Parts: sequence; C-alpha cells; structure tokens
Amino acid sequence: MTPRQTTVAGALSKACRLDAIALKPGNVSVLRAGHGMTATDFLASARAIVPILIDEDLPIGDRIEHAVQATFERVGCNTNLGIILLLAPLAEAALRVHAHCALEEELGRVLHSLSVADAAACFRAIRLANPAGLGVSANQDVAAEPTLPLRQLMGFARQRDAIAMQYTDCFATIFGDGLDAFERGRASLGSLVSVASVVFVHLLAAQLDSHIVRKHGFATALDVSRRACRLESSLKACENPGPIRALLDPFDEVLKSRGINPGTTADLTVATLTVGLLKERLGRGR
Repeated sequence: MTPRQTTVAGALSKACRLDAIALKPGNVSVLRAGHGMTATDFLASARAIVPILIDEDLPIGDRIEHAVQATFERVGCNTNLGIILLLAPLAEAALRVHAHCALEEELGRVLHSLSVADAAACFRAIRLANPAGLGVSANQDVAAEPTLPLRQLMGFARQRDAIAMQYTDCFATIFGDGLDAFERGRASLGSLVSVASVVFVHLLAAQLDSHIVRKHGFATALDVSRRACRLESSLKACENPGPIRALLDPFDEVLKSRGINPGTTADLTVATLTVGLLKERLGRGR
C-alpha cells in the first residue's frame, strides 16, 4: 500500500467508524440497534470495503460491485450501498489529487470519466443490494443492461435519490452544506463523534431524506426534516458535547418506533466526514 493509499484508507475507515459510533436519530449506532441491523454489521462492512475502494487497479464500477459483494459475504445484508456509491469516486479523487488541484476539482474529473462499463457494474451491485423502494424507471432501468455512462444514468434518478444527485452535481451537498457543518462542528466541539451527529442533523434538516420519501412518502419526510430543524436549533445552543445525546435520544426513539430510517442522510454524513477528514489529512487545497 502506498503512503497516499494509507492516508485515504485511514480517512474512509475513520468516517465509517464514526457512522457506527455516533448517535444519528433513526439510524443504527453502537448506542442503539435498529431496522434489523447492529453497529457490528456496519463496522464489519467497513473493514470489508475499504481495501477495495482504494484499489487503483480496479475501475470505479468494479470497486462498487466488489465492495457490495464483500459486504454480503461478510454480513449477509445491505448495510452500505449508498456509502459505497459515494465513497468509491471520492476515494479515487483523493488518490489522484495533487498540490495544485482541489479535491472537488479532481472529483469532477473522476465523475466525468465514468463509463458504460462502470454503469453495468454499478447496476449489478444495486441489483444485489436490492435497496428498499427501488421501483422501476422508464429510462435505463436498473434491471436492464445500461447503454449510457454512469454519471449520465444518475441524472435520470436525481429527482428521487439524493445520492444520484451527488453524481450529477459533483457532490455539491457534501462540499457545501455538509462540509460547512463539519467545519463548524470541528471549531466548537472537541469530539468527532459529536461532529458526526450534528452533521447528520444539519443535513436531515436541510433536505428531505430520499430514502424516507420512497418508503414512507413526502409528508413523513417533511415532518422528519422539520423536527430535525427544531433539533438543530437546540444543538446550536450546546457549547460542549455533554448535552448532545440527551437532545438526540428522544428523536431517535420516535423514529425507530415508527420504523423510519433516514438512511440517505446517514450515507451523505459518511461522505461529508470523509471529505472533512481528507481535507485535514491531505491539506486544505487537496
């Protein structure tokens, strides 16, 4: 493993570990299981996927497919399809980036270089993961063989899936709202675990969770985002990490009691943590 691969793998592993440790209302954590999964499943999945995501000999699509396969071999269920879809191009951009190129610039080049073969491998991965609420598309349905490059295909799904939107918008949510929340948290909170929680709540307040929309409908997703907005106001008044869990716990209990999982927001949070950690470890401009 090269020094750069070691650095990138470290950031990916740390972000995935924070995802499993931090309390993110409605989502699985070490503090509370949910939706038939435990934090142990997510930690095991992370260990399985990180070496694949930094394998520079594999095209992006193959990394996605192999990572999903490795996850199922390790834990037997879909714990991380969204995480894999977001981290695969991010990892490649971080491996390529250099002193005179910002991470987001290199990511743009990676996304524009994605091919039809990448799309075919990605479709196979999605079919294997079989995420809830997948539905059927009139254009380039995932059940068929794609004929367009992966980034272009993501454009057909961008209105109903926030992860697909990241592919078309060059991860604008993550480098914008997400990274802003990460940096504010880093400046005011000493704990990265607390930073992960506040990033999650901020993203959930800022936009409807597309996983909730698909499974429970627009009205439920809107209600969850409005509750997250009120929670974020309370979190901003915290000057230290101590009271954070007490504020998050009731919302977590409500969402889990209703079977509501803001899974897309959790995936975006992992990608945001990855970008924040990469910028710290590679340098601000890289």
